[in-house]
Amino acid sequence: MADPTPTVLLPEAEIARIVDALARRIAPVTDDETVAAVLLTGGLWFAADLTRALSRHGRNVRFDALWLASYGDDKTSRGKIEVRSGFQRPIEGRTVLILDDVFDTGLSLAESVRIAREAGAARVLTCVFARKPWPEARAPEPDFVGWEAPNRFLVGYGLDHAGGLRGLPDICALD
Repeated sequence: MADPTPTVLLPEAEIARIVDALARRIAPVTDDETVAAVLLTGGLWFAADLTRALSRHGRNVRFDALWLASYGDDKTSRGKIEVRSGFQRPIEGRTVLILDDVFDTGLSLAESVRIAREAGAARVLTCVFARKPWPEARAPEPDFVGWEAPNRFLVGYGLDHAGGLRGLPDICALD
């Protein structure tokens, strides 16, 4: 059976507006020594757009990545985080801005904050493009949230279904 056709929830132009609004909020609390660390793989689209928007707002942050996995090709989290690759450069004494596409279980964000603190980050800030509702408290809650997403299976703008549909320019529901 084929997957359903994606339904647009957030068009590309609205995504751009949200990213710019986030950059305006983040720029005053960061500097050019801040390390923006994307959570791979889904966060790449958001991180690229946000770091360019930060530059337009006078912040030329450094860039790094953490590669974490909790979903695989499934539609639900496996409930544990696999660390596939840590930071690529030293972050000791710096502000680290963790960037992710969506906040749902909170496991990836919590693990990335733990890794950054253990690596000696002076301060850890977190930013997600979308936050989905969740039935129980999650810790830590993101410092910056762009969009309150519905409790649906999302694809596009880095969000995927078994590795596919990440490149859609809009955020869509696939349910």
